[in-house]
Formats: sequence, structure tokens, C-alpha cells
Amino acid sequence: MKLIMSPFLTKHRPLIETVVEELSREFEYVSILGCHTEGTRYQHGRSGSSVNESSWAERGFVCRVIDKGSCCEYSFNTISNPADIALSVRNCVKESVEAASLMQGSRNTPPSEELWKESSCGEVEQHPETKGSGAILATLNDRMEEGLAMADFLVDFRLIYEYAQISKIFISSKKNLEQTYLWSQGYLVPIGRSEKGMKYTYRSYSGLKGSELLDEMKEGMKDAVDEVRELLDSSRLIPGEYDIICNPGMTGLIAHEAFGHGVEMDMFVKKRALAEEYMDMPVASDKVNMHDGASAAFQVSSYLFDDEGNRGRDTLIIDRGILKSGISDQLSADKLGTPPTGNGKRQSYERKAYARMTNTFFSPGEDSLEDMISSIEKGYLLENFSSGMEDPKNWGIQCVAVKGREIIAGKLTGKIVSPVYLTGFVPDLLKSISMVSPDFSLSGSGACGKGYKEMVKTSTGGPYIRTKGRLA
Repeated sequence: MKLIMSPFLTKHRPLIETVVEELSREFEYVSILGCHTEGTRYQHGRSGSSVNESSWAERGFVCRVIDKGSCCEYSFNTISNPADIALSVRNCVKESVEAASLMQGSRNTPPSEELWKESSCGEVEQHPETKGSGAILATLNDRMEEGLAMADFLVDFRLIYEYAQISKIFISSKKNLEQTYLWSQGYLVPIGRSEKGMKYTYRSYSGLKGSELLDEMKEGMKDAVDEVRELLDSSRLIPGEYDIICNPGMTGLIAHEAFGHGVEMDMFVKKRALAEEYMDMPVASDKVNMHDGASAAFQVSSYLFDDEGNRGRDTLIIDRGILKSGISDQLSADKLGTPPTGNGKRQSYERKAYARMTNTFFSPGEDSLEDMISSIEKGYLLENFSSGMEDPKNWGIQCVAVKGREIIAGKLTGKIVSPVYLTGFVPDLLKSISMVSPDFSLSGSGACGKGYKEMVKTSTGGPYIRTKGRLA
């Protein structure tokens, strides 16, 4: 079914156009972004169910004005009289210009825009509102009972399903844009107990899909339960440097942490990213190609335009091991003299736009997983991830895998270690990549923060890779 644009934004669009037209007579650049996100989060387990509004829900507008070298933003969530909004924006601009005149620093310039008018409405097989909350909870309960019946060591089998429909308009003197799309995400979380203690794992699902995602969630149940069984019998590894293979989930985490945050170009402006000094230089093996962009893949972070009205693109970050490009928001691109890449994203209309990742991944290669395993004398196959972090200024990285499968003399021994901490210097890790598989998957079930806040939806992924890493 084709999605319908937000009636709220459609109703207020003429008023927004009037405000932009009026303010554009006075200031060098004016734009207004309108946002309306609706959604629901369902949780179910042995202790009961909960149904709550999605944490991504929002409804409001943000006006950006650039004038006399100063950039001002004013957010609001009610509009009845365009003159009142215009007056509030004028006062905001006046304060911003006065503050800028007292400060030393680079000046903001109006973006160079071309005429662009376009509308994009996504499609899903079934809208969650059509399926209904009762049917969704009943499905989750059926999945829970099926899961619990798979093993007697399980003490709970929790499930989460969430969806959000995002509608946005962007109006400036030259752009008139609208888009609406819907993403869903789901989690299976089996929890087991033995004499050694309790362990849990998860399987995640996501996409620009509706409640049809619930059917996909059934496919991973047995695999998730089997992993809990393995974790209950797991041990800790002996820290050291090992030959390793990363499955697509871990590969995606490395891409996200290593050269995702590291090439967000607002960090170049602040001199907080080492990547700026390595442009057009080798930072990985020649088997490595890395992309980011809203149009680079079809996942939860795919869109027509970003929160600054720039078209979503496919940016080639690493080309055969050479660092070729960063990802930028509009203001950082202007200050660096580079074209914006369509990566300006806000947590909400009330928050600042930053350079943020969208769909970030390593491209597939030609080496089989079987050949990777047989090539390792002693090492581990790392599967799935729980968390990660990076220091863009010094290129340190830490990625946590749910588990590792021991490899001895080119064969899996059946021994499981958990959890596994992978650390190192980003170029060392990526330059050690010697094999890349043709397998490929992308997951958008998580979220990414800028530092410790400013959360946005992103997706990550890639193929299996063989490399070297320090494990603990």
C-alpha cells in the first residue's frame, strides 16, 4: 500500500510557504523543515505486554535563517498566524547577529541552491495501523510461546516490534519538497539459565516495511535459542592478537565505528578527526571499499532529502583502500568548501543538524567464507555485536562481539568464547583485511548517537571479512 503524506504537514504547508516568502524578502537565506513522525512500540514477554508511543514521535517545524554571516534557527510546533512566526524569527535573527558580532570565528554563507520540487511517498505491504494493536500483540504472544517451547533452559522469550512513519516537508525560496516513508524494527530476545548463570542474546530485523516484518521475525527464532545454548556453555578467551573473521554484523559495526564517525566532516571543522589528514591516502587494504548514503542502500536511513533539504546520495568513502571522501551536513560543507553529501540529520525538529551516518557498509568481495576459515591456523570467527565506540581524533576503536567461534588448523572446533572485545588502531585493523566475501547484509535495527546524545536512525552492514585484531 502507498503511504499518505501527513495531513498535519499538508494542512500547514501554505502557511509555511507564506512565512518563507515573507522572510526571504529580508534575509539572505530562509528555509523551514516540517516534521511529523507517528509510531508505536510493542513489547511482550512472560511478565506481560506494553504498548507505547514510539520514542521517535515528533511534530513541529524549524526555521533556518542565514544573514550577515550569522546562522539562526528557531523551532516551533504551533502555527496559526504567519506574521507571529515571522516576528519570532526576526527577533531570533537579531539576537544571533548581535552575538556573532561580538565573537571571532568563521562566517556562515547561504547555500547555493537550484530549483527543486519533488514528492516521495513510500510503500509497505501492510501498514501496522491496518493490522491493529490486538493482532500485533497476539502475534508476539504466539512467537513467545513457540520460542519458550524450543528449550527447557529458557526462562523468558521477549519480543519487541516498533514502527514509525516519517513525514517531512522542506521549503525554501528554491526548494519545495515532501517525503513520507515507514520503517519497522523487531527484536527476539531469548533468555536462558543454567548452573553457570544466565545468558541472553538477540536477533534484530528492520527495513522500510510495515507489519509484514513480524513474519520475518519467525525465521530467526531457532537460531537465537541455539545461540543462548552456546553462550551458557561459553568461556573467556586468552587475550592476544589473533587472525579473525567478522560476520556481516560485526563488519558493519567496524564500518560504523572506524570510518563512519571518523569521516563526519563537522568534526573536520572542529579539528577533532584524524581522517582529515589522510584524504587520498591509503587507510585500508586494497580489498576494502566503503559507502555511506541515503541512496546507497534501501534501509531505515534511506530518504529523498536530508533535514537541510539536500538530496540523499551514495558517497564512496574508501575506494580500494584509499580514503576518498567524508560525509557532511550543509554548514560544515560550506566551511570546508565541499559539496554537501546529504548527511545533515536532526534527532528532532528541536535539535541541531549534524553530519550523521545513514546506510554505512563495506562492499562485498569474492572470497568464500569456507576459504577464510581454512586459511586460519588459530583464530576466531566473531559473530553479532552488542556495542562499539571510537575516538575519531586518535582512531582508536572498540567493538564488542556477542561470541567468537574458535578456529584451529582451518576448522571450527565447536568451542565458544563470549563476550569478545576487539580493539586497535583503525588503519592497522583495516589494512590487515586480506579476504572479503560476496555475502552481504544490512541491519537498521539500532540507533547512533553523536557522542552520548543526538540519536538518529542508521543502518550498517557488509560481508564477511578476514583480518587481524587484538582480542580480550
